[in-house]
Amino acid sequence: MSQNSYNQFCPIAMACEILEPRWTLLIMCEMWSGSMRFNEIRRGVPRMSPTLLSKRLKEMEVRGLITRREDGVTGAVTYKITPVGNELGPIVHALGQWAHRNVDSEVTLEHLDARLLMWNIRRKVDRNALPMKQKTTIQFMFRELETEQPSYWLIAKPGCDVDICWSDPGFDVDLFVSAELKAMTSAWLGLSRLEKEIDDQKIELIGDELLASTIGTWLVRSTLAGC
Repeated sequence: MSQNSYNQFCPIAMACEILEPRWTLLIMCEMWSGSMRFNEIRRGVPRMSPTLLSKRLKEMEVRGLITRREDGVTGAVTYKITPVGNELGPIVHALGQWAHRNVDSEVTLEHLDARLLMWNIRRKVDRNALPMKQKTTIQFMFRELETEQPSYWLIAKPGCDVDICWSDPGFDVDLFVSAELKAMTSAWLGLSRLEKEIDDQKIELIGDELLASTIGTWLVRSTLAGC
């Protein structure tokens, strides 16, 4: 028996032993969002060390939450949540809804992370709602990030998933989004209205007018934003 065990027959105690190790649920949330490879998962939990992530993935596999598959030809490794793990989906979503309703917004916005925010924004952009049907480049610039990475580029191409660049890809930019990190995070989480942050000039849009005027359509907010 593990030294961290509750040593109780209670089903809730046993469930906690499986789910409580730090990062476990966040890893699963990242996988539910589509990440299947180690580096993809790591981008969704950027403050987790590669060593700890590897350890957690092995533990989750042993507990039947995920499966690991290695391609015999390429050697590429992918991870997938098992049916047992997927049963937790509604429970975890309900937990997120509870937190969204009951945790003070100022507490939520204490720990800002531009890289994590952009990784999440990237996969929620509705490519089909973009008014420009050719390649579209959108640059996000966070004003207060002087010593950290201040700019990120989203690249949308027909028939492809929206990609993110951490350095200038050299493409002509169709829309510049200059924002306060707190305002953009708040709007994306649904803690404030995107339109109000724009009216208050905490988020400024410069470039293609149609792309700018439809940002509320193609910039899809967090799945918990409506809670």
